[in-house]
Amino acid sequence: MNKAMLPMLVAALTACGPAKPSDTVDSLVANPDRIKEIQRLCKEDRAKVGDELCLRAAEAAKRRFFGDRPEQKNQ
Repeated sequence: MNKAMLPMLVAALTACGPAKPSDTVDSLVANPDRIKEIQRLCKEDRAKVGDELCLRAAEAAKRRFFGDRPEQKNQ
């Protein structure tokens, strides 16, 4: 490997950063605090959060409201 390529490779890998965890509707249904956090972020800057995540949080909140919660399935 060329010594000039090493700094470029390090810079490219550093810019990538860690991947954000994927919040599925089902995982959000089980975590109401995360739903509230995402809804707050969506209100503050929806463009930054992204429509997809905001829609997932809305669907999870709807499911919890209408009774599709994990704690209800165990009864």
